[in-house]
Amino acid sequence: MQIDRLIQIVFFLLSHENITAKQLAEKLCVSARTIYRDINILSAAGVPVISQKGYGGGLSLLQGFSLDRSYFTQAEQGNIIQALQILKSSNYPDADKALNKIAGLFRHSLQSEWLEIDFSYWGSPEKERSSIAALERAIINQYVIAFTYLNSELKVTRQVAEPLKMVFKSHAWYLIAWSRNKEEIRTYRMSRIRELQITDSLFDRRLPDDFSLTPVYREECNAPEFVLHFSEKIAYKVYDEFQEKYIKKLEDGTLEVRFRYQLSEWTFLYLLSFGEHVKIIEPAAAAFILKEKARKIVSMYDREIPCGEKEKGAADTKMTAES
Repeated sequence: MQIDRLIQIVFFLLSHENITAKQLAEKLCVSARTIYRDINILSAAGVPVISQKGYGGGLSLLQGFSLDRSYFTQAEQGNIIQALQILKSSNYPDADKALNKIAGLFRHSLQSEWLEIDFSYWGSPEKERSSIAALERAIINQYVIAFTYLNSELKVTRQVAEPLKMVFKSHAWYLIAWSRNKEEIRTYRMSRIRELQITDSLFDRRLPDDFSLTPVYREECNAPEFVLHFSEKIAYKVYDEFQEKYIKKLEDGTLEVRFRYQLSEWTFLYLLSFGEHVKIIEPAAAAFILKEKARKIVSMYDREIPCGEKEKGAADTKMTAES
């Protein structure tokens, strides 16, 4: 199509100080006459193409011309660059290449003195980046996928699914797909997907227009309400982990949090990450489960640590607490 060719010509002229009509014709598989007609159209549209005859001549753009002066405002350029920077920071494949190309077209410096975006976690593997690229191909071409999945209950299952969309939410990538195992739309966290395979089988399904991630969390309304008391020593972490509307500060400085959780392995592993700074007030069943897990941890170390080392460790712990 002519419009595609016109855009390609502009890109070629932006990336070359000088190029002949013959060279452009060869690259675009058209005649030199067609190229000259296209140049006239571009000139009429306000793109300043300069034509120089003779040895060393050719076609070029007026010095200092860039796409930003003709198509995008300064604010629009900034939005595009920032969007690509965010995509790059989320480990999306080849986002850095696209970012450099766009920045070059806009004559835009990628240096930022006020903002740095990095969503990757410490030790983020390159494997996640390649999985995203593979899933992108599967979604676009509608290939059925197969993979091993580790759910929040630490249960490993083999899944066959029709990939429909990818979402980056709360510092992580998620795959939305039609599960052939469950015969419903499911959301899978990318970091829990293993042994991903793109099959040769095709599917014909689209994500419903009214789809939302919100329904995934409705089941939490049936979960028991936890009443948690956190030490004020880790107030910073409590406010990082919970919305302020769920937090109440008690008279003694304790932070009380009311939140709904399933009585699952994930819940107790999460609460154990707060160590001695959290106490389950309700429900009683959850407090008992956490107490038993803590008891097992203590007994594990009691068996392995000599008595002398235990006394020394207790003394060190006391000194640390007092300081």
